[in-house]
Amino acid sequence: MTRIFAYIVHKAGVADDSAAELVAAAKMIDDAASPTAILTGYGTELDTVCGSLRDTYAEIWKVAKEDLAYPNAELVRKALLEVLPQGCILLVPHNHFGIDLSPGLSIKMNAAFVSDVVNIESIKGANLKLVRQEFGGQLSAHVRCDVSSGAVLNTRPGAFKPLEGSALNGLVLDKSPLVGALTTKRHFVETIVADAGGVDISKEPVLVSIGRGIQERDNVAIAQELADTIGAVVSCSRPVVDAKWLEKSRQVGTSGKTVKPKVYLACGISGSFQHLAGIKGNPFLVAINKNPKAPIFQVADVGIVDDLLEFLPELTNRIRESVLSKR
Repeated sequence: MTRIFAYIVHKAGVADDSAAELVAAAKMIDDAASPTAILTGYGTELDTVCGSLRDTYAEIWKVAKEDLAYPNAELVRKALLEVLPQGCILLVPHNHFGIDLSPGLSIKMNAAFVSDVVNIESIKGANLKLVRQEFGGQLSAHVRCDVSSGAVLNTRPGAFKPLEGSALNGLVLDKSPLVGALTTKRHFVETIVADAGGVDISKEPVLVSIGRGIQERDNVAIAQELADTIGAVVSCSRPVVDAKWLEKSRQVGTSGKTVKPKVYLACGISGSFQHLAGIKGNPFLVAINKNPKAPIFQVADVGIVDDLLEFLPELTNRIRESVLSKR
């Protein structure tokens, strides 16, 4: 079987949760696979994150260049082309950076490319059968991918559950000498951090998150009532912010906040990758949606097919009754 690599996204010396998920995806391609982690960056933060992956990966390749201190996809693409062996399979998280990096990389590698992969079904010879979603998650497309010349696969964060296993005590290998001078037409200027607002949802252990299914501003109070009852905070997906029903600081997703709660109630949220990419730490995820085919159900621990405008008030009442009965 061809060699499998996993591109690890990291920040401030900490690997993204997708690092463990990519191992699970690799095992679905080849149960005997021992994927190699590959990281780009610079300085002590890169060394720290490489060390943290030794329990998960048997081999970790690092490419340390000052130009790679900020993850510029144009530069990372050039660096990976000089390091990756021909014909390999590279797994990349399907986030904004992965979308920027992978298509052009696959062309340069003369390899297949599939984005937003949510499942890997089987492999026969050089043909890999994948499932990806289209039309905002309303359609699951079964794709046959020829990996005889390699492939770049973008896997959806949260779609592949991390596997349990013993620590590997992996080896970190420095591949930096293989990479020559890197040039680019675009340059990192600065990072502007959004105002946290009155409530910092990134620090809350329980979130009641609402999406387009809440329908109108007045119905936000239904979610707020449930949140008050269970000691949670209300967050939301982008359509709610675009409609100006909640402030930007409450938005979860790639264009909003990254959250790491213990419990996440997704109410009327379809489950686009942009939203799911903002949920880290594998929380206990409860999805409530009247559309039984909503993509959110594929990553939920508990799925409830119901009208949230009827279900949430009933849930709130039942919780209150339960609390009162115990007094």
